[in-house]
Amino acid sequence: MRNEKVYKIVFIGLIAALSYVVFTFLQIKITLPGGDATSIHLGNAVCVIGALLLGGVSGGLGGALGMTIGDLMDPVYVVYAPKTFLLKFFIGFITGIIAHKFGKISTETNSKKVFKWTVLAAVSGLLFNVIFDPLIGYYYKLLILGKPAAEITLAWNIAATSINAVTSSIVSVAVYMALRPALKKSGLFFNIGTIK
Repeated sequence: MRNEKVYKIVFIGLIAALSYVVFTFLQIKITLPGGDATSIHLGNAVCVIGALLLGGVSGGLGGALGMTIGDLMDPVYVVYAPKTFLLKFFIGFITGIIAHKFGKISTETNSKKVFKWTVLAAVSGLLFNVIFDPLIGYYYKLLILGKPAAEITLAWNIAATSINAVTSSIVSVAVYMALRPALKKSGLFFNIGTIK
């Protein structure tokens, strides 16, 4: 039991580190009017993978921490750090609830069912982000920057968030389906929602 807690903490740290690196160094930043920016990145995919492997709270926490640190280290994004933490945590939380509470993917042995629930969970978590990231961002910018800046950047944010969701869905499902048997074989796979 103690080893599993240690492994889980290590995995949360790994997800945080990976989401930070992927978001910070592997992004295509799009500069917007008023000194704002949006980006195309796969940080959300790491958050989803974390939720699929560790459950919603742990995976969401890892992804949220990594991308929030990325925001805090970037002068353009630093003001968005609280929004990032909240939204990225909920990507993981929603993904984890659907994958583990409804799909029970960590105990399911039928690979077709695992794949189906993995896709449903990833798409649901990222669909939440497609809706709420631009919406919350719009109102945040409206309060901070004023109406013209918020309206100008809204379309760009919707487009970037949608591209991120599609690519992150594909990547996260592919990586999870590849990692799952390797982690099971090595004894590092977590059975989420089961009592040992």
